Amino acid sequence: MQIIKIILSIALLISVNSILLGQDTSGTIQSESVNMKFENIIVEASCGECQFGLAGDDCDLAVRIDSVAYFVDGTHIDDHGDAHAEDGFCEIVRNARVSGEIIENRFKATSFELVPDEIIKTQ
Repeated sequence: MQIIKIILSIALLISVNSILLGQDTSGTIQSESVNMKFENIIVEASCGECQFGLAGDDCDLAVRIDSVAYFVDGTHIDDHGDAHAEDGFCEIVRNARVSGEIIENRFKATSFELVPDEIIKTQ
């Protein structure tokens, strides 16, 4: 009887340990139910597919906030110049001052303004 209790205890510990070690703690996946608001922050902006490695069929604007990339709604990649130009979003990552909210794993922009590099360097 004692041996059965020991075996069951060990099995329980292994199960709990497996559950805890199997959790994703990388911080790169955001819960779709959590909405986060941002006001007037500087982020990295670029093509989600070309520069941030997001899955998609076309070139789409994305921002990276705290190392996590989100597609952008509220402004389009072509609203900010030719995406395939030398300084376009498909070629380089740029800085932008944005306001908005992350809803269902997408950044819903209420404002989006590209920021010249020299402004970033002085902040």
